[in-house]
Amino acid sequence: MSQTILGVLGGMGPLASAQFMLRLTLLTPATRDQDHIPAILWSDPRVPDRTAARLQGGEDPLPALLRGLRGLEAAGATAIAIPCNTAHGWYDALQAATPLPILHIVDAAEAELLRLGVKPGPIGLMGTAGTLAMRLYQDRLAPRGWTCLTPTEAEMAALVTPGIARVKANDPASAYPPLAEAARALAARGATAVVLGCTEIPLGIAAGPALPFPVCDTIDALARAVILADRTVLTEA
Repeated sequence: MSQTILGVLGGMGPLASAQFMLRLTLLTPATRDQDHIPAILWSDPRVPDRTAARLQGGEDPLPALLRGLRGLEAAGATAIAIPCNTAHGWYDALQAATPLPILHIVDAAEAELLRLGVKPGPIGLMGTAGTLAMRLYQDRLAPRGWTCLTPTEAEMAALVTPGIARVKANDPASAYPPLAEAARALAARGATAVVLGCTEIPLGIAAGPALPFPVCDTIDALARAVILADRTVLTEA
């Protein structure tokens, strides 16, 4: 029986957080209710836009993130997962504010790439403009041998950002064509796999035919990281 009580700092966006809870449940090797990981979802869509905060001087999301973190602590969480890539731009401040371990989604994505058999080298990276501008993946993965190829400004404006917006508007089916086109462009430029580095993007990509190259779903990656961490706690107990 799990010794972890997972706190999920979510709502960014709500559909991605709900999908994370679904995938956490489906990926857990369980045969009964009691085999699953207890989880508390704090889904607060009122958190100010992370990309706007970083790129346009918008409202700082940190106070809202800290409010959620405090709520999860009060509810008894023993570890934290954040199913939003761009929110990891505030990872250091959040981790400094709590004694609870916060899983890092970029580390989870790297583990998922390796699980898929992708070796360090050139990979594609799709995400919000904020995630790419903050270099959350590029700077964390470069010392480990990964090179991130990112969409051009034109591709971001015409394909990626509109695709993410369509998922946030509860229309993942219409998000597939632009998101898939952006992923294919990265593969054509030499990416051996494409990281779906915004938790809305996997929902759009899942709405259409499978792509002919490995893709790293960061929702699944984070869920697998939680399950592995929980099993590690059990083994060490």
